[in-house]
Amino acid sequence: MTRLGQPTRVPTMANENKARLRRYAPFGAVIDASKAEPGLYLVATPIGNLGDITLRALELLAGADVIACEDTRVTRKLIDRYGITTPLTPYHEHNAAEARPKLLARLADGEAIALVSDAGTPLISDPGYKLVRAACEAGHAVTALPGPSSVLAALSVAGLPTDRFFFEGFLPAKQAARQKRAAKLANIPATLVLFESGSRLAAMLADLAATFGTRAAAICRELTKLHEEVRRGDLATLAREYAVGGETRGEFVIVVAPPANEGGILDNVDELLRQALRRVSVKDAVGEVALATGRPRREVYQRALILSRDAVDDGK
Repeated sequence: MTRLGQPTRVPTMANENKARLRRYAPFGAVIDASKAEPGLYLVATPIGNLGDITLRALELLAGADVIACEDTRVTRKLIDRYGITTPLTPYHEHNAAEARPKLLARLADGEAIALVSDAGTPLISDPGYKLVRAACEAGHAVTALPGPSSVLAALSVAGLPTDRFFFEGFLPAKQAARQKRAAKLANIPATLVLFESGSRLAAMLADLAATFGTRAAAICRELTKLHEEVRRGDLATLAREYAVGGETRGEFVIVVAPPANEGGILDNVDELLRQALRRVSVKDAVGEVALATGRPRREVYQRALILSRDAVDDGK
C-alpha cells in the first residue's frame, strides 16, 4: 500500500492494458488491486451518495480490464473519486446491438468486464440482460457484486409490508395507457414499487388514487442524496399535495401498500369498471377488469350492464 501523493509509474502506451496500474484509493490510501479473473461482473454502484460503494466493488472495478457503462460521464465521476484508471466503454440501449458482440469477443479472449448502470444495480430498470444471457450461453462466468438499489432502499423506509413486493418500474406516460395498466395492477397481492419523473408524479398519483382508492403509500425522493425526502400518506392525500405544490425535482420511487381485503384480493370490480367505462367501450372495459381482477368474464359483463343502466337512469 502506498500513500496518496507518492509518485507512481504511468504506462507509456495508452492502449497497453496490461501495464495499467490496477489501483483504487479509498480512505486516503492507494491500494493495489489484483487483476480480476476472466468473466462478466455485474457491479452495483451508488444511487446518489458515492460513499455507498462497497470495497469489493472498488477492487473489482480497479482490477477489471474494462468497465461497460450506460454513460461514461456518469461513471467517470465515480472512478475518478476513487482513483481508478480502468478504461470505460459505453453500453446502453442505443448501442447494445453493436457493442454486445465486441464485449462478448473480449470475454472470449479471457478479459474481465465490469458492467455498471448509471446508478444502482445493473439490469434493474436498466439495459444489460441480453449481454448477461449471451455471456451465460457462451459459457462465461457471470458474477454479481450486490450493493445499492433504489427499489430496496425505498421499501426499507416506506413503512409498508415488505414480505412480498412487485416491481413495476415506470408506468406509461400517456394517461389512458397509464390508467389501463394501473387497473391491471390493482389486485396484485403485494406491495408495489414504481418509478416516476417529477413532471408526471401528480397525474400518476391521481390515477393510482382513482383506481386503488385510499391505499397507504410513500413517495421517496432523492434517496441517499442531500435533499432526501420521504412523504407518507394515502394515495388521494398525496395526489392532492403534489397537485398544489409538492417538490418535483429529483428522482422518485413510489411504494404503494397491497390490497387490504382478506386474502389480499381487493373487491373493487365496480370501481374499476366505472373507471374503465369512462375511457373505453363496454367490451374493452369488461376484458380489462376481468384480467385485472381474475373474476369470470360473464360476471364482470353482468356488472358492467348494471352500471351502464344505472348511469343512464341517473342521467334522465
